[in-house]
Amino acid sequence: MKAEISGGEVSDYKGFDLLRCDPLPAPKVFIADKGYDSNHIRETVAAEGGTSVIPARANRKAPEPIDRITYALRNHVERCFNKMKCSRRLATRYDKTAASYLGFVQLVAARLWVRSLST
Repeated sequence: MKAEISGGEVSDYKGFDLLRCDPLPAPKVFIADKGYDSNHIRETVAAEGGTSVIPARANRKAPEPIDRITYALRNHVERCFNKMKCSRRLATRYDKTAASYLGFVQLVAARLWVRSLST
């Protein structure tokens, strides 16, 4: 698994290519928030045989309809981030360097994963 830290002002869709370069199977459904609404992402997902479930940004002239029931599954990802932010060190970003912060993000993710295996 790859992870990268970017600045808070960087647009979400800039990290899409990093996400897709992992040697994982192509997704059947790509669920994302408005930050990933771009023609490039929609075309890439469609070229790989998947469906994109991304709500349109307010400035899109011809918004595509989305499946609201499938989009509701994105709630699981948001809950995972909320569980990670329960760690005070991660939420307040005490680490001085990006490398040490990323290492702690990976430790928290591993801890959550191990907890999910035991329940």
